[in-house]
Amino acid sequence: MVVDPVARRSDGESVRIAKDVLGAGAGMKLCLPDGPEEFARALARRGSRRPVVVGDDRTLIRAVALLHRHRELAGCVLSVVPVGGALSLARSLGVPTGTVAAARAVLDGVERRMDLMVDDSDGVVLGALRIPPLPPSPAGAGQTAAPEPDDEPARPWLRTCQSLVRTLVPAGRPSRLAAAPEPGPSRLRVEVDGETLVDLDQPVEAVSVSPAAAGVASVEVRPVSVGAEASPLLAEGRTVTVSGAHFRYRADSVVSGPVRTRTWVVREAAWGLTVPAGR
Repeated sequence: MVVDPVARRSDGESVRIAKDVLGAGAGMKLCLPDGPEEFARALARRGSRRPVVVGDDRTLIRAVALLHRHRELAGCVLSVVPVGGALSLARSLGVPTGTVAAARAVLDGVERRMDLMVDDSDGVVLGALRIPPLPPSPAGAGQTAAPEPDDEPARPWLRTCQSLVRTLVPAGRPSRLAAAPEPGPSRLRVEVDGETLVDLDQPVEAVSVSPAAAGVASVEVRPVSVGAEASPLLAEGRTVTVSGAHFRYRADSVVSGPVRTRTWVVREAAWGLTVPAGR
């Protein structure tokens, strides 16, 4: 049982409950790492023991990424007891978010093999990704990367400064701050299994990639609408490549970039997660 230090500090009571339930039901070795490096060492030194991680969605992502990096996912079944503020990914994967129910699932649950998206920098995506990245939810505040600068709700200070400048600058004199252009739509090329879904000449509002059938990802591109709302462009495939101007993307709960191109490949049934029987 490897406990993320953030979970230990933020909700020690839930960590204690998880330890008591797991300790009563099975032999257990408790590891309390102080940071990411010790977390990685504890996971690597598990031997033949089944790894159980206690923490939020970022803890789960970190564990899968470490096992993938060491090419140990195929022969490993991971268990997680969600503790923390950002638990939507664990919930979507079928893991109970209640501490007692999740700990009991570790003891009595079954293995579910799941697809994994792996990018060309060896990063992993367990759930979905989006371009441009969505801002973090209030529940995950402080645990995810900061919102993008072009996200209007993320910069009330700019609106305050603009109002102040408009008050101070005499009428007829342009304000550099007030006249700063807003970011335009993205111009990206999106290819699915080698076929171009949208090209650079078509500005887009958003691109999202999410799991679909086994071994396949669902891709949705929302073009910029002019007048009537434009219909989304849809496709499914195993390989998705996005390229164009520098862009950031939000994969699960982590914002990455900027990059000029990135390719994701779906690997079918690449990792195993313990979930309650019957789910």
